[in-house]
Formats: sequence, structure tokens, C-alpha cells
Amino acid sequence: MGLFKRKPKNLPDYWKTYESLFKDSQTKNFNELTFVVLDTETTGFSFDDDRILSIGAVKIKNESISVQEVFNIYLEQEKFSKETVHVHGLLKNGQRECISEIAALEQFLAYVGNAIIVAHHAGFDMGMLNTALERHSLPKLKNMVLDTGIIYKKTLIKSYLVQPKPNYTLDELAEKFSISRKDRHTALGDAYITAVAFLKIISRLKEKKNFSLKSLFR
Repeated sequence: MGLFKRKPKNLPDYWKTYESLFKDSQTKNFNELTFVVLDTETTGFSFDDDRILSIGAVKIKNESISVQEVFNIYLEQEKFSKETVHVHGLLKNGQRECISEIAALEQFLAYVGNAIIVAHHAGFDMGMLNTALERHSLPKLKNMVLDTGIIYKKTLIKSYLVQPKPNYTLDELAEKFSISRKDRHTALGDAYITAVAFLKIISRLKEKKNFSLKSLFR
């Protein structure tokens, strides 16, 4: 990631439009917030060497998934890895309509706006997206980010007898909350599973005292 540190002097208009959305502070009323729950499918796990194959996302408003506002795009593949095809099923010369990386980023910025981003193991997805932005001389995303793997642990009862695991997979959360895994390992499918898990987690946390947006980031 160190290859792309220089900041551009002239940012494109779509970035300026995105950036301008952060001038005003977010509402503190949890029910009025917009969340964008996302997932990326990639050629591998290296920020520098691998590329995003697809981005899937759904919006949550008023604690409901907005099924009319889904985001699902496939990117032209500069790189290809046979090792990961069995996971995401995306072939190099597949039949899906694909767009360039920069076009995908422009569309994603317009979709995400200043919403709070939610993802499972969010550090990976954000790393892939921010590295892609850097490749095109754009700054990193400005959105606040929540990781369902981390906030899920806030729902667990603290006990000396049972210690939380360091990490929980999306499959474990799906099993815990009885969420269908029919479209697992597609970007949009995983984003939907994560969104349902997020709403279940929030529901549990609201039963505790002193629930607030700030408490989710502690």
C-alpha cells in the first residue's frame, strides 16, 4: 500500500461530491441512521497483489433492509486466481457484465454516501477498497465502519467459565441466528447475511442498558 501515498491535487467531481457529504455531523438518533452493509469477493487476500472481483451491498434504514436499494457489480479482472474460484465461482471469462475498477469505485461512492459501513471482518473489505482507491490516486474512504464480528462479541455474556473466541466466522453467525446461507460466497449474498446478522445483534444489544451508537464503537 506504500506505493500510492502521494495525494492528488485535482480530485474528480464525484469524489468531491462524496466528500462534501461529511461536512455535517451524523444524527445521533440510531433509527435515523443509514447503514451500508457490504462484502467484496476478491482474487485472494493480498491488498497489493490481489483485486476485487465483485462488490455487493444492501442498505439498512430504520432498522430494516431496503430491498429496493441493493448494490451488485462485477469488475473487469486484471488478475485471476484458480485457487479462489471454488469459493466465489467467478471465472475469468464469465458471462456477467463487468465494469472497470475506477467505474466501480465511482458507482460505489455514489451508493455509499456518508452511511456507516458494516461488514464482517471489515478490515479486509476496507483494505481492498482503500487500496483500489489509492491505485487511482484517490484518498481513503471517510465512512465510519462497524465490524459484525467485533460487535457480536458485545452480545455474549462475560464469564470466567466461557471465554469468547478471538474471531467468529460469518457461517457461525448465520448458524447462531438461523440465517439461510443459500447465496453464501457471493458478494451480495454475504452482504445480505451480514445485514440480517447485524440487525439481530443490534436487537440483542438494545436489550442492554446504555445502548448507543457510541457504545458500538467502543
